[in-house]
Amino acid sequence: MSSTPKGGGGGGGGGGGGVAAAMSGRFFTVGLVTSWYSSNIGVLLLNKYLLSNYGFKYPIFLTMCHMSACSLLSYVAIAWLKLVPLQTLRSRSQFFKISLLSLVFCASVVSGNVSLRYLPVSFNQAVGATTPFFTAVFAYIITVRTEAPLVYAALLPVVTGVVIASGGEPSFHLFGFIMCVGATAARALKSVLQGILLSSEGEKLNSMNLLLYMAPVAVVLLLPATIIMEENVVGKTIALAREDMKILWYLLFNSALAYFVNLTNFLVTKHTSALTLQVLGNAKGAVAVVVSILIFRNPVSVTGMLGYTLTVIGVVLYSEAKKRSSK
Repeated sequence: MSSTPKGGGGGGGGGGGGVAAAMSGRFFTVGLVTSWYSSNIGVLLLNKYLLSNYGFKYPIFLTMCHMSACSLLSYVAIAWLKLVPLQTLRSRSQFFKISLLSLVFCASVVSGNVSLRYLPVSFNQAVGATTPFFTAVFAYIITVRTEAPLVYAALLPVVTGVVIASGGEPSFHLFGFIMCVGATAARALKSVLQGILLSSEGEKLNSMNLLLYMAPVAVVLLLPATIIMEENVVGKTIALAREDMKILWYLLFNSALAYFVNLTNFLVTKHTSALTLQVLGNAKGAVAVVVSILIFRNPVSVTGMLGYTLTVIGVVLYSEAKKRSSK
C-alpha cells in the first residue's frame, strides 16, 4: 500500500522537475535574446557615439579593431573554450570563397560605420530594414531565382517606407544615406554569396567558424585601407588617449561587444527557430530606433516615423510571405 504513494510522489517530483527544466530553458532563452538585443543595440549606439558625438572620425580603424577582437575571441571560444567544434578548411578554393565573403563583409561594416557619422541611428535602422529587398534583388541577379508574386508585393511597403522616411528625416545627409544603402546592399550580397559559395556539404561552416576564418582576412584587408585613408590614426588615437584615457576603454569595450553580437546571434539561432529569429530581428530594429532617440534625442518627424513603421510592417509581411511560399 505504501508503495503507491511513493510512486505517486516520484511522478509528482518528475513532473515538477520537468516544469522546472522548462522554466529554466525559458529563462535561458530570454537571457540569450536579451543579451543579443543589448549587444546589438549597444555596439550600434557606441559606434554612433564614438564616430559622431565623441569625434573619433576613423570608421575604418574602428572596424579593424572590431575584426581584430573577433579574430582573437573567436580563437579563444573555439580552440580553448570549445564552445563549438573546430571546422577546418578543406581547400584553397574554400579559403578564396571565404576571403571574398570577408571583402564584402568589410565593405558592409565600414560603410555602415561611415554612415553613422552623418545619420542618426533611427534613420540608419530604417534604411537597414530594406535588407530583404536587396537580398531578393541579388538572389535574382546572381541565381536567377524568382520568388512568389506575394513575396515581391510585400517588398513594396519596405521600399516605400524608406522613401517616405527619407523625405521626412530632419537630419538627412546624402553621402551618409548613400553609405547606409551601400552597407545594406553589401550585407544582403554577403548572405546571398554565402548561400552559394558555401552550399556544398563539405564546405558548410557554422557562423562561429566562418567568423574565425573571415575576421583575420578582414584585418589584413582593412590594414592598408586604414594606413592610406586614415593617416597616422594610431598616433592620433594615442594623442586622444593622453587627453582622455576613456577612449581606449571605449574602443576595447566596443570591439569586444562586436564579437559578442556574433556570439549571441549564433546562440539565439541555435536555441530558437528561424521564424522566431526573423520576428526578433524585426523587433530589434524598432527597439534600437526608440532607444537611440531617447539617448541622442535626435529630431524625428511624424512623416519619418510613419515611413519607418511602414518599412517594418513590410518586412513582417515579407517574412510571412516567404514562409508561406516555402511550404
